[in-house]
Amino acid sequence: MSEKQKKASAYWKENAKYLFILLSIWFIVSFGAAILFKDALDTIKIGGFKLGFWFAQQGSIYVFVILIFVYVRLMNKLDKKYNYNE
Repeated sequence: MSEKQKKASAYWKENAKYLFILLSIWFIVSFGAAILFKDALDTIKIGGFKLGFWFAQQGSIYVFVILIFVYVRLMNKLDKKYNYNE
């Protein structure tokens, strides 16, 4: 295996790790907070709405958008680390 292939393999392995972590966070927020922990979160109110309802309707979308920006930042750092930046 050439040095270039090893570098590409390490790059994609680290990229897959980031994807797994970020998608796991999104799953926990969207499925866990909105469905599994809804009853416990409904005891807390935000802006007059129950927190479980808020996560189901708005929170998971906000978290997803934030995770997109986190992913972009992580990938920019990863590109620089492996000299794939433009």
